Amino acid sequence: VAGAWAFQVEFSGGTGTPTMSFKQDGEKLTGSLSGQLGEAPLEGTVKGNAIEFSIDVDIQGTAAHIVYSGTVDKDTMKGTAKYGDLDATWTAKRDPSKK
Repeated sequence: VAGAWAFQVEFSGGTGTPTMSFKQDGEKLTGSLSGQLGEAPLEGTVKGNAIEFSIDVDIQGTAAHIVYSGTVDKDTMKGTAKYGDLDATWTAKRDPSKK
């Protein structure tokens, strides 16, 4: 999953379109989020086609821990995310313009 991915996140408060950049070392993932919430590091795991990662961000002065989980299928991903008490769904596509 290494590389940049364009995400579409849908939650009750609206939508978001962050870019996630992943580095993969075996099953370990590191990387960063870039989007409306600013920049933030991420870390997680990829095991087979299952992916899970978390991000800690500041949303209007409030710290938020976001956990993404889902599945990878070649150049696409999909799954769910928990933003505190909010549940979201997301899809992502590999961004070939960013390596």
